[in-house]
Amino acid sequence: MPSTTASSGTGESTTTSSGTSASAVASAVASTAGTVLRRALPDPDGPGTVLTLLGRVEQARQLDGLAAALRRAVRALPLGRSRDILHGRWLGHPVHPLMVQLPIGAWTSSAVLDWTPGGRRPATFLLAVGLAGAGPAVLAGLVDWAELEKEQARVGLVHAALNSAGVAAYAASLYARLTGHRMRGRSFALAGMCAVGAAGAIGGHLAYRQAAGANHAEAVPHLVPPGWQPIGRVEEFAEGAVDRRRVGDVAVAVVRGADGSFQVLADRCSHEGGPLSQGTVEDGCLVCPWHGSAFRLDTGWNRTGPATAPQPVFDTRVDDGRLHVRLRMPPPAPH
Repeated sequence: MPSTTASSGTGESTTTSSGTSASAVASAVASTAGTVLRRALPDPDGPGTVLTLLGRVEQARQLDGLAAALRRAVRALPLGRSRDILHGRWLGHPVHPLMVQLPIGAWTSSAVLDWTPGGRRPATFLLAVGLAGAGPAVLAGLVDWAELEKEQARVGLVHAALNSAGVAAYAASLYARLTGHRMRGRSFALAGMCAVGAAGAIGGHLAYRQAAGANHAEAVPHLVPPGWQPIGRVEEFAEGAVDRRRVGDVAVAVVRGADGSFQVLADRCSHEGGPLSQGTVEDGCLVCPWHGSAFRLDTGWNRTGPATAPQPVFDTRVDDGRLHVRLRMPPPAPH
């Protein structure tokens, strides 16, 4: 059996070749891990490997054919009014992030119980609960995804593919457990957690870096000058037409009614920033030309999705033949 030290002729202790070899291996592994981490993460000189790969996915036009076919299929689903429920219009923001809490929470708890004494049965039960909750969460995500722009949809496809792989791995894990192959079930569950975790990271890129699901009109109150602002002479606005004007740095869509009244909304759609001034007026609403969200002209309320946030609305008045507008602020909260 090799020892860890040996005596030299001078009586000093020296490290044996086995100890030196182990130290060298550990040092090489640490050095390699550090290099991989430095290349993966952004630094002052560039975005790093992770963001570079995601940037390539954003520009991967090869995915557009698949995205178009899947988008048509999702839009063709006979969901009726439940489509807006799945968008999260009732909640004021996308409901998909809320719905994924059930499967992710169940699967994470299952992973802990897998390595806890007596945790086999509850781990299997929670894994099944996660699979049951994954279906509605996937449907909500697909309904949102079908109304995204091309760059977002490309990243969304990768997000969906990884989630699908994770669900498949968890389904295989459940089958293995029910047929008596517990260790195989654990392995499949670990693979599922890795896939779902990677999907979550890409979902964060989609939501926060690409602003999918964000309110694109949120900044309007911070950019509009206070008080009444002139935007043009009355005769410049055609009856029934939608005109685009500016209030400071904010573009607005102006509609002149048959009775001579004016109604004004912020031009940038809260859903994906589409130009409402290029939309159509239908049943008292201004309909976005990009994804069909309909906003009430009198209140800015999003009557139909996929928009989950209302549109900023402006009060109007005519003074000396000129149209003036002022951002309508919500009433103060009661004390």
